[in-house]
Amino acid sequence: MDNFKKPDSSLWQGRKSNANLYLHEKVICVDTLKQETTKTFAILSYACDEGVKRNQGRVGAVTGPEAIVRQLAKMPNHLKKDTQLLDVGTVFCTDNDMEQAQQTLANTVTILLKNNTFPIVLGGGHDIAYGHYNGILNAVEKHKTIGIINFDAHFDLRANTNGNNSGTPFYQIAEDCKTNNIPFNYLCLGIRDDANDASLFKIAKELKVTVIKNEDFNLHQSIKIQEQISAFIANVDVVYTTVDLDGFSSAYAAGVSAASPMGFSPDIALQCLQTIIKSGKLISLDIAEMNPKYDLDNQTAKLAASLVHTLIHTT
Repeated sequence: MDNFKKPDSSLWQGRKSNANLYLHEKVICVDTLKQETTKTFAILSYACDEGVKRNQGRVGAVTGPEAIVRQLAKMPNHLKKDTQLLDVGTVFCTDNDMEQAQQTLANTVTILLKNNTFPIVLGGGHDIAYGHYNGILNAVEKHKTIGIINFDAHFDLRANTNGNNSGTPFYQIAEDCKTNNIPFNYLCLGIRDDANDASLFKIAKELKVTVIKNEDFNLHQSIKIQEQISAFIANVDVVYTTVDLDGFSSAYAAGVSAASPMGFSPDIALQCLQTIIKSGKLISLDIAEMNPKYDLDNQTAKLAASLVHTLIHTT
């Protein structure tokens, strides 16, 4: 594939223990995907912010995956000896062809899932979601329903009348679901009134999107939130989770394409992620909109890496 490159082992650097105490010592960079027989996580990068550019956002997320990997590499390894952590390479966008990048992403995710591997996709703009979802759709049995859980300030339900971008992925998925007569199951956590116009709320209502707005997305409402998440998960067979870092307050995540101080905090996001993981239905996750160009002391990259660290040590 012209828009796929092998993993860069030089990104995986950190303190040396010679005892696999750190993830850079645990990770295996692989060129060929194969059927796995043990618990396996695969880091797959999506180096593309063409969708952000088309959506008139701040570009720079193309280098987001590399920034996250550099921070993840330094973190301690508490994985069981027989649990594998792989870096399988990077999908990138050539000649502004975001759609081709999404297709390559979808194909790779499908292969990973069929090989008994849990994909962790690092972006990159939130157009990552359309490719990632299609990879899941092609991998799971046709009778199984997919639930999408999105941590985000935005619905990303903009109509793609004028083309696809980072604001259209879930609208595209919904349209595909309608065409193929399959359910569109979509839960949004952290939606803000100041980040979505009235037409987007109207579309979300028409599509029967489950919404927990940002003013209710906090630890004070924890019990109710966990109940809503659990109820959503109970009605689907498998779960795909996507985390848009611009949903977090810029106090925690300044390095994103659309930063705002009004977002949510890591504590409620981590608690919800734990609930999703414990359901046993989570099969794939991505992190979107990491933009190192605007990060402060790598704090956003560290936040993203910590989310991955939590995932691989809890799942």
